[in-house]
Amino acid sequence: MSGLIGKKIGMTSLHNTVGNQVSCTVIEAGPCVVTQVKTVEKNGYGAVQLGFGEKTEKRTISAAKGHFKKANTTPKSKLAEFKGFEKELKAGDKIDVTLFNEGDIVDVSGVSKGKGFQGVVKRWHFAGVGSRTHGQHDRQRAPGSAGASSFPSRTWPGKKQAGRDGGANAKSQNLEVVKIFPDKNLLLVKGSVPGANGCYVKVEK
Repeated sequence: MSGLIGKKIGMTSLHNTVGNQVSCTVIEAGPCVVTQVKTVEKNGYGAVQLGFGEKTEKRTISAAKGHFKKANTTPKSKLAEFKGFEKELKAGDKIDVTLFNEGDIVDVSGVSKGKGFQGVVKRWHFAGVGSRTHGQHDRQRAPGSAGASSFPSRTWPGKKQAGRDGGANAKSQNLEVVKIFPDKNLLLVKGSVPGANGCYVKVEK
């Protein structure tokens, strides 16, 4: 799927033609530079590598400097690959938010917010073990029994338990493009997308 790399700015709301309020996410989509065109003959698969965001020369390793120099562009802070571009692209070409149209359906992927160590109720949506009556003390958010005594006398691998939550790749699918501001490279999509404000996201048709 063709698309762009962007940065999540935050959330806002708009009123549609009917007058209903629609919650939207503002994404700074592009402009992106084509840093490499991969082919089946040379790389084993076809894809277009895009770069987004400026990076200083000082913080760029030598191999990456040569990679960007070959594409005749400055070092970029984020790289991602896309498939299915309709037009022929070559290294150095620029793609902006005009790739999308209002009403398009897109998928937005990113890294979800890290929530740290969480219990089973928040991490796995457990219901808890019951009320606080009959002598129970502060047991509403406890996981309950994780195994049996005689068999298997242990906890099975993969059992849902407390642990670190969030900070993983996530994708919001079938989001509608509500508004486009080409002069500011802004894209407004209906609903929420993964990640905190300021994080990089992939917007795919």
